[in-house]
Amino acid sequence: MLGLFKENLLIALGAVFANKTRALLTTLGIVIGILSVTMMGTLISGLDRSFEKSMSFLGRDVLFISKHAWFSNDNWWDIRNRPDIKLEYMDKIKQQSKFVTAISPTMQRHIDVSRGEESISGMALVGTTPEYVQTSTTNISEGRFITEGEDRSGSRVVVIGNDIAESLFKNISPIDEYVKIGPYKFRVIGVVEKQGKFMGLFSLDNQAIIPSGTYFRLFSRRGWIQLNAKVDEAHISEAKEEITGIMRRLRGLRPEEKDDFAINQQAAFEDQYNAIKLAIGGTGLFITVLSLVVGGIGIMNIMFVSVKERTREIGVRKAIGATRNMILGQFLIEAIFICLLGGLAGLSLAWIGSLLINKFVFPSAMPIWLAVISMGLSLLVGVISGIAPSFKAARLDPIEALRYE
Repeated sequence: MLGLFKENLLIALGAVFANKTRALLTTLGIVIGILSVTMMGTLISGLDRSFEKSMSFLGRDVLFISKHAWFSNDNWWDIRNRPDIKLEYMDKIKQQSKFVTAISPTMQRHIDVSRGEESISGMALVGTTPEYVQTSTTNISEGRFITEGEDRSGSRVVVIGNDIAESLFKNISPIDEYVKIGPYKFRVIGVVEKQGKFMGLFSLDNQAIIPSGTYFRLFSRRGWIQLNAKVDEAHISEAKEEITGIMRRLRGLRPEEKDDFAINQQAAFEDQYNAIKLAIGGTGLFITVLSLVVGGIGIMNIMFVSVKERTREIGVRKAIGATRNMILGQFLIEAIFICLLGGLAGLSLAWIGSLLINKFVFPSAMPIWLAVISMGLSLLVGVISGIAPSFKAARLDPIEALRYE
């Protein structure tokens, strides 16, 4: 049996390499199909990693009380005219809620930061309170965070992101050094641990955090305000309903009036991400199926042509003792080999693509299981597209085949 397989394989290889250009053109559909499915899988795998890392920044147990929802179909003008979130809501929410364990404000605007001749434009300036450490994933790699006293007194101290530290303080510690934020001088008291990019879109390390009292005193209350409430993770739904009730009372809303605020959470991003992933997966699957069907039909046609061209050869083999199964195996192996070549070519191109994605877009790698599935698909297409021509070759009458010109 092994000897028969080896013989059929050698005959199939000889036939394929005797018509290299035809074999190459025939496999293009398989190459495109395998490239599509592997690139789609690699892209989704990389997106999953990036998404999980980015979502850890938000925190599963944090609710974000804001003027507007992150994803909404409401009228933009109505949302714009809603009353702003006020800082005094913080103490009242913490007093009235049994689920909120910490709450902090986030006020943000973009501004330039500089030190000497070095400058960074469009940096995110964040005003907050000491509890910000509890309501975010912010970890301090060097120095410390702001204190209650510094917040109450409006001290000019700042905690800077990793990108700012590396850009403005090359080879020296930034602690107790000074930077200018806008026209004001601030003393650096801490550096935030490197966090990377959020969904590959913008850096989380290009920010400076100052006390909320300082932010209001120096920057004239410009920018937006959001409250970050850390809650009991086991009761997130109950906490969201409770905070909604508290906010409605603080806003003075009547029962029939709609909420003029939003309580956002990580789940909103998850819903949007799953919809995007479904769209990418569906498109990739459609292209893959279409390419494999076209490629399979092309291989089947070429195999029929090959059977016709080699009719006399088949007659000779049968005349000297080749059985139907031997002829069937010969052409089936040839079809499978062509498909596997296409699969390997598509897999190689996808691997190169995954390296480029990993280097220039976001961390990504081709999963091994995806490579195995891709080669399995190539094998399946080879069997399906080669079965009909192989049966035709196996059923040829040896006498009629020998007479064929």
